[in-house]
Amino acid sequence: MNRLPAPSIASLSPRLLAQAPHRLLFFIGASNLLLAMAWWAAWLAGQRWPALSMPQPAQYAGWLHAFVMQYQVLASFIFGFLLTVFPRWMGLRELERWRYLPVGIGVFGGQLATLLGAMGWEAGIFVGLVMTLAGWIAVIATIGPLLWREKGTTWHARACFAALCMGLAGLLAWTAFVLGASPLWAFASMKIGGYGLLLPVYLSVAHRMFPFFASNVVPGYKPWKPLWVLALALALCLAHLALELVHAYAWLWMVDVALLALTGTMLWRWWPQGPKPALLTVLFLGMAWLPLAFALYATQSIAYSLTGVFVLGRAPAHALFIGFFGSVLVAMVTRVTQGHSGRALVMPGVAWFAFIAIQVVAVLRVFAEVAPDPMRWHVIAALGWLLALTPWVARLGWIYLSPRTDGKPG
Repeated sequence: MNRLPAPSIASLSPRLLAQAPHRLLFFIGASNLLLAMAWWAAWLAGQRWPALSMPQPAQYAGWLHAFVMQYQVLASFIFGFLLTVFPRWMGLRELERWRYLPVGIGVFGGQLATLLGAMGWEAGIFVGLVMTLAGWIAVIATIGPLLWREKGTTWHARACFAALCMGLAGLLAWTAFVLGASPLWAFASMKIGGYGLLLPVYLSVAHRMFPFFASNVVPGYKPWKPLWVLALALALCLAHLALELVHAYAWLWMVDVALLALTGTMLWRWWPQGPKPALLTVLFLGMAWLPLAFALYATQSIAYSLTGVFVLGRAPAHALFIGFFGSVLVAMVTRVTQGHSGRALVMPGVAWFAFIAIQVVAVLRVFAEVAPDPMRWHVIAALGWLLALTPWVARLGWIYLSPRTDGKPG
């Protein structure tokens, strides 16, 4: 294939962000990622070393961090992916730019305002909420009608859409809290974001795409993706969420052991034997964090039922959020970016650095829960996140602001 020369600085243009949903929303997600983690690292450092203290937001900063990461940062990447693949999954034409530009404006402006609010702008939290809600409603209003227009039934799309609706419910719960409702609404928002939104979307996409990717590049690979596996996984996610919402921590192990067995089986059945491309390998290495996370959740629940103490603290959650969500994010975004920019489907050096460093960060954050001086380790993990992803994000930004290397549109 004849490729155009690599883009120069002169060819970079913000106008190119509007050419495809993934360009715009991945660029926003990558930017949001560094902004959010820079604020969080600075806040953590201020808690550990008072001389570095920062303004305290009206909402507890740890809760605000969870909100930003779930409903603004990771949501940006999810929106970019789904707005790109939904029409393809359903055999429909690609979306016009006026359908996804409002989504990008909402989530990017919403996070900027939210972080400014966290640093002292009094109206920022509310302005950020309004803009974020507008972005969420725009994406649901855009992809929802596609489900009705398709000729068949794409169950993976319907599962993702249902998860987005759950996410909107979680966003509304956070809004109620900000407007003065009980902190239980903030708690519900955080739990819905993890087990009603993010985990169902990740599992739905993995169930559809991971075996598909492997079958394309591994000779003799036989995809295994019965729909009952996805249905059971999603049902268990909702069961976990329900138990969390009613604080039934002593019984979580019953669901989490089942999730451990199911996700372990999925990983075993999906893992390709023999040589495989690096871009495929990292997907499954990232997924290996999922059964590990549920092993930690189950251990935590059993220990709590016996002692009444959360012996692992937030370790299981960060094995899930940093280990699984973070690793698969790097792998999937790299793959989509390489393919949709006309580049070879290979794992660039900065992506390898990001992926390996995220493994280290995840281990550090899990270890921090049982380490002496945990706040020091929290700061180290947050700074490690920035160190891991900054070169990767810089390369992504260059690509999204550049024409495709093969000269094709998009």
